[in-house]
Amino acid sequence: MTTPVCTSASQAAAPVPSYTPYTSFSSYVRARGPVLLRTARSLTANPSDAEDLLQTALTKTYVAWDRIEDHRALDGYVRRALLNTRTSQWRKRKVDEFVCDELPEQETVAATDPAEQQVLHDAMWRAVMKLPDRQRAMVVLRYYEDLSEAQTAEVLGVSIGTVKSAVSRALGKLRDDPELTLVR
Repeated sequence: MTTPVCTSASQAAAPVPSYTPYTSFSSYVRARGPVLLRTARSLTANPSDAEDLLQTALTKTYVAWDRIEDHRALDGYVRRALLNTRTSQWRKRKVDEFVCDELPEQETVAATDPAEQQVLHDAMWRAVMKLPDRQRAMVVLRYYEDLSEAQTAEVLGVSIGTVKSAVSRALGKLRDDPELTLVR
């Protein structure tokens, strides 16, 4: 037996909120997704974490979509969301990584490999991933994303001098990395 439900005229006429996806947001994500994922991957050591990071940043962007006045600057907005989210993760994380002298699994690199450029690229990327998080973020933005020192400082919310000194220290560490010395 069903119970009759009485509704007033105002209740019956109330519009039901519906979900309407942003077509411009969807097209933005389709067009810029691979570039943004590359940026997210450069901020994390794990590809799955990079996908989660990008998803979180895009969710924040979607929520703020109506408030973003200049849609030509969306890449900067999403990069900032990526960095802010990653910084929050760094602050919240518990330490479950330990520094050790030897890698648990030694990688074998064939000396006669014709893809010498790929070997150099891989070695460089491993060396970059060894950098402290803040230095890595600055190196990635500066050299992988090709931002100027001023743009990098603006994205990270630090001074240009901080970017210059941190990048200089990071490059010094990369120069001293024994893995890169063997590749040269």
